Amino acid sequence: MRPSAAARDAVVEAVFKAYPNPVRAKLLALRRLIFDTARTTEGVGSLEETLKWGQPSYLTTESKSGSTIRIDQVKAEAGRYAVYFHCQTDLVETFRELYPELRYGGNRSILLDAGEKLPEAELRHCVALALTYHARKRRGR
Repeated sequence: MRPSAAARDAVVEAVFKAYPNPVRAKLLALRRLIFDTARTTEGVGSLEETLKWGQPSYLTTESKSGSTIRIDQVKAEAGRYAVYFHCQTDLVETFRELYPELRYGGNRSILLDAGEKLPEAELRHCVALALTYHARKRRGR
């Protein structure tokens, strides 16, 4: 049986509260950016926020338009956090071509520093591409 939405929300909130500042503030800003991007991107619909591997995760369960996005602190590097994408997609490869100035973690993440300004425009575009990944693949067939 799946937990209720309220129970899931409480678990996700507890994860956010456990992050150290200023990483928590940056992750919360990233969370707002993801929800706002979903709301303003055609065909995405509402997002489900849940935990996958203990990380806040965003799924397009209603529309099935996109690939899961996860966010978390980088455990091995204090003050670092990341946006994670499914490694078996070409999303991060696409982001590298579009935004070579961003830092990447292999083929699965965009790495960010809590001491730096959030690259909002670039992240909005990358998030929109992830949230519409499956819809674009379906149209391409």
